[in-house]
Amino acid sequence: MFPIFDWILKYKPEYFKDDFLAGITVAILLIPQGMAYALIAGLPPVYGLYAALTPQIVYSIMGTSGQLAVGPVAMDSLLVAAGLSALSIVSPGEYIQMAMLLSLFAGIIQVILGVLKMGFFVSFLSKPVISGFTSGAAIIISLSQVKYLTGIPITQNNKLQDFIFSILKTEIPIHIKTLILGLSCIFFLLIIKKLNKKFPSALIVVFFSTLWVYFFNKNLEGVAIIGEIPHGLPSIKFPKLDWVVIKNLSPIALTISIIAFTEAISISKGLAEKNELYKLNPNQELLALGSANIIGSFFQSYPTTGGFSRTAVNNQAKAKTGAASLICALLIALTLCFFTEWFFYVPKAVLGAIIISAVLRLIDIKYAIRLYKSRKDEFAVLVLTFILTLFVGIIQGIFFGIILSLLLLVYRASKPHFAFLGRIGNTNYFQNIDRFPNEVVVREDLIILKFDAQLFFGNIDFFKQLVFNSIEEKPSKVKGFIINARAINYIDSTASEELIIIIKKLQKKGIRVMVVGAIDPSRDIIINSKLIKVIKKQNLFVTSGDATDSFDGKAKNTALQKKLSRQYNQKN
Repeated sequence: MFPIFDWILKYKPEYFKDDFLAGITVAILLIPQGMAYALIAGLPPVYGLYAALTPQIVYSIMGTSGQLAVGPVAMDSLLVAAGLSALSIVSPGEYIQMAMLLSLFAGIIQVILGVLKMGFFVSFLSKPVISGFTSGAAIIISLSQVKYLTGIPITQNNKLQDFIFSILKTEIPIHIKTLILGLSCIFFLLIIKKLNKKFPSALIVVFFSTLWVYFFNKNLEGVAIIGEIPHGLPSIKFPKLDWVVIKNLSPIALTISIIAFTEAISISKGLAEKNELYKLNPNQELLALGSANIIGSFFQSYPTTGGFSRTAVNNQAKAKTGAASLICALLIALTLCFFTEWFFYVPKAVLGAIIISAVLRLIDIKYAIRLYKSRKDEFAVLVLTFILTLFVGIIQGIFFGIILSLLLLVYRASKPHFAFLGRIGNTNYFQNIDRFPNEVVVREDLIILKFDAQLFFGNIDFFKQLVFNSIEEKPSKVKGFIINARAINYIDSTASEELIIIIKKLQKKGIRVMVVGAIDPSRDIIINSKLIKVIKKQNLFVTSGDATDSFDGKAKNTALQKKLSRQYNQKN
């Protein structure tokens, strides 16, 4: 429950230097990022600092990754804005309360999933779905910052077509100085990131743009600034519980909890493979992230998770343990207590530029090109998820993406790979007839079918069609049919009943049915069901060679075959 007691007892003095420097570096990046991400969520900038404080402390105590930097991120911030914009919220105070409640609710879901050891469910989010979703969301996030770059008060829109209509309808002119500032910052951030990833480019653009606004009074010329940020640490506030609101927040809370965990675990996994100091535990990560969000909600935090860019900086700075996160949180706390007035003149256009330059890296065009060349079906899932995220909605995009991915999985399972085998000369090797047409011996009286999937209700009709179509190609000649079950790891009840019907039909035609290579799970099902009575134990073999020799009357059961038969007799 509390991995901190594991690593703190093993803590070495030489770790402190790396953890200290990593904590300072991440804090320098997190302060401007946190305020920027709060703007995405539709919250005042200070709430980005609140979200960077308590959750980070909780995760350092309960998390299993020594380098994951927890705090506000662009994706969760966008999901908060998308979810809350659909509710009828009348006041800024109520909006803030709903964001805190969303953090509490999402955290509770994560904790429940962690207690139930449901960390495995992240595997249902395939990479094409994640890539399509994040690419679409990156564009939506970037567009949400256009109002800060142009000075045009565009309403928050989470659909591309609505954003375009808003731009076309507005009559307010672009504020040229704000636009020049924003584009210059984006250009600088991208160039610096290319040259030196460790350089605190975000802090530099914030520093110089703030000086520019302050000394030249650009705020009086229309350049929007952050303004006054509340002084001091966040006070304890319990989110107001309203069951009607909770019901409305359920879909977005579930989405945030899953996306946040997926984002954090995917980042942590990549680092854990290269680090021997800690062992990642997905279920404990759910508990840690959930607890961070629950406790964070009491200290005015909106939903948080592990940030990609900050974690990468943590890793580059050679952070060893969660002490780096505690040091980072301490610097955030000091900033809130003593230095908030420094951010009064920070231009909002700069925060927008920081966000755009950060999320543009989420668009992975190279991966899409690779999929197009090698896996067009998965490429289609990526593109559809991307389009749905852009035009239908953020939440709909991820859920439809998951459904599309599962449908593709079901489609593949319903029509899995199969092969008709033939013996290579006089050897005991059997290969695909289509792949080795000149090497294998094709027989008219014997068919060997290798089926590379479990047999279940979704593909048993496909299997039946393969069997009877292969026999119809050479009617009255086929006397034996071998099912190579080496890749069949499960047979459900529907498939078992259908197999009995198939085998009986073949036997009525005078065709001997044999099963070879059945592994333990499927063999146990055959033994403990009516299948064994139809197939007969003497028609179960270890290899295709044994079955073929028995069919030809050239060999009796081998010692291993007899052993298997004794096992069947013992079980029966």
